[in-house]
Amino acid sequence: MIRLKVDPLNPEADSIRKAAEVIKAGGLVAFPTETVYGLGADALNPRAVEGIFRAKRRPMDNPLIVHIADFEQLEEVAKDISESVMEIAQKVWPGPLTLVLKKRDVVPPETTGGLDTVAVRMPAHPIALQLIRESELPIAAPSANLATRPSPTTADHVEEDLDGSVDVILDGGETFFGVESTVINVTTTPPVLLRPGPFTVEELRNLFGDVILPKEVVEAKESAMALAPGMKYKHYAPTKPLYIVEKNSIFSDVVNLFRQRRKAVALCSAETCADLAPPKIVMGTKENLYTVAKNLFKSFRELDSMDGDIGVMESFPERGIGLAIMNRAKKASAHRVISSLEDVERYANDLS
Repeated sequence: MIRLKVDPLNPEADSIRKAAEVIKAGGLVAFPTETVYGLGADALNPRAVEGIFRAKRRPMDNPLIVHIADFEQLEEVAKDISESVMEIAQKVWPGPLTLVLKKRDVVPPETTGGLDTVAVRMPAHPIALQLIRESELPIAAPSANLATRPSPTTADHVEEDLDGSVDVILDGGETFFGVESTVINVTTTPPVLLRPGPFTVEELRNLFGDVILPKEVVEAKESAMALAPGMKYKHYAPTKPLYIVEKNSIFSDVVNLFRQRRKAVALCSAETCADLAPPKIVMGTKENLYTVAKNLFKSFRELDSMDGDIGVMESFPERGIGLAIMNRAKKASAHRVISSLEDVERYANDLS
């Protein structure tokens, strides 16, 4: 494995060229996007795409997102794109919004999980865009982590999970948003939100008008069929049990009750953490939930590295970026949600 340090604002041509040659040859390159690090391969090469699934230990029916650098590549991989959807794409790309569209035959079933649709986005990160341009190929790229693990927001996270399974890591520092892109299915009318992300529901409705929010998305439940990544299988989880406290008014009491039985680590905002004794992880601030999103997966990995048995996490309002935060947190916790102090005793007994 080669790890190359790259300036995220002015990517060095030599480093990008080396990585692009690996993509062209059917290899795997981990690279930063504005959301998380992706594990990239030639989206049109079935064998190369299979390498992604092997490296991640990811089920083959879990579709990948195809990353493009221009609208010519969009036309190459997708078809039947309405004029209104194309106009919206031209407004929001590059950016953290993935569109599910009808696929062209050139995109192999390995990339789409056997579906007749393809998830596409144009990332807003200089390294990602330069890699795609230099490769002259659309690049399929899920998050660059082992399946079920928290998504990587630094090159260290990638190396921790995939050392020995990836050819090149382009180290562009920490990613900006910290949670994966928003995914919306625009093959239906009205469009359907498949995965919340940095591009919020409120922003989607300003663009598309009516947008359907399926129950399983709002409740962060696994779907029977995956039209997009993150829908069907366990995701984002630390190795230690994680519990979500639904009511912030009882958060401190819940933490203290757990600590009578277990070595509990509190994951909370700076405001809430200020009144709690260690061990604790400050995730960000309530005033700016984008700071919580940026640190979410890093916090889950930090939990695993700390001297503690379990994590107890504060809830955040499920609007704006908060919907994406809680979607990931609920899945990471396997829906261990605490709504009353009585729940603590039940969960503590389960851990005994």
